[in-house]
Amino acid sequence: MHQVYLSLGSNIEPEKNLPRALHLLRQKTQVALVSHVWQSRAVGSDGPDFLNACVQVITPLSAQEFKEQVIQAIEGVLGRKRMADKFAPRTIDVDILFYDGEPFGELPLHAFIVVPLAEIAPDLRHPLAGEHSMAALADRLRSQTWIVPRLDVKLE
Repeated sequence: MHQVYLSLGSNIEPEKNLPRALHLLRQKTQVALVSHVWQSRAVGSDGPDFLNACVQVITPLSAQEFKEQVIQAIEGVLGRKRMADKFAPRTIDVDILFYDGEPFGELPLHAFIVVPLAEIAPDLRHPLAGEHSMAALADRLRSQTWIVPRLDVKLE
């Protein structure tokens, strides 16, 4: 079994799409931990604010199988349309952050990723963060970036 940390993000009907994405994840895999929902400004565009959360799942699937069988299926059900503009608004964006403790792909250390990830994996470390844990990095980013908890949006 593999331990995977995921980022969920939406800025098109996010109050509806984040819970739906988590519901679909629970149908396809074992969800172990879920962060709170956080609101942040869109990066790279003037689009609506994003709501983001992080999730830890346990799966027998390889990273590639997980992307194809779980992530792409969820994004398809929720109407994700991939645009040439990678900063375009989206119904849902599901990204693998860590797979079996190793960073997966390009993991930008933005507050909208680090802050929710630190809630469920405070001691996790990323090579780009040096000796800093996710918790320490989240503390620093929260003081430099506008990001607020959205306790009214429940992921259960």
